[in-house]
Amino acid sequence: MSTINVLNMAGEVVGTVELSDGVFGIEPNEAVVHDVVKNHLANCRQGTQSALTRGEVSGGGRKPWRQKGTGHARQGSTRAPQWTHGGIVFAPKPRSYAYVLNKKVKRLALKSVLSAKAAAGEIIVVDAIKMDAIKTKDFRAFLSAIKAEGKSLVVTPDKNETVIKSARNIPGVSVTMAKLINVYELLTARNLVLDKEALAVIEEVFA
Repeated sequence: MSTINVLNMAGEVVGTVELSDGVFGIEPNEAVVHDVVKNHLANCRQGTQSALTRGEVSGGGRKPWRQKGTGHARQGSTRAPQWTHGGIVFAPKPRSYAYVLNKKVKRLALKSVLSAKAAAGEIIVVDAIKMDAIKTKDFRAFLSAIKAEGKSLVVTPDKNETVIKSARNIPGVSVTMAKLINVYELLTARNLVLDKEALAVIEEVFA
């Protein structure tokens, strides 16, 4: 097991904690991570794109000219795809892009990203992330004290409205709960800031 320092909200070292090799010490599987990110982005798509086919475009009910003898190519409608204002060939229609991946695949991808972050030194453990009041300035000072400027994902053991509202106006900073972390959020964050209790939850749930 690897050992990491535990900081308080002032950025001072107050102890150490061991990271579970089963969650933070595996060999990252990039192919699985790619599959999970692709799945996440597909599931996020609204699927509302729509265009009109030749049967849905208004007009074009009359044959533009007679079949033979004009010198023109034969045409049956002015709303065929080759005409201006014609319909779209294979027009996109509203649909769901979502698909399901196995739970084991998702879990392996999550462990891969957590292990990569641990190896890169991008995990910061805090003994307790608490705010007495909703103060963005104080939360920004906390992130600065623990050297977590820039894109950071703050993970708490339970839903903490005070922490969420204190962080929501800081660009690049997001807050989530330990049981709701996902691969995409972890990849887009430069720093992973974990409450010590949230770390225990992650190791218990995903080990």
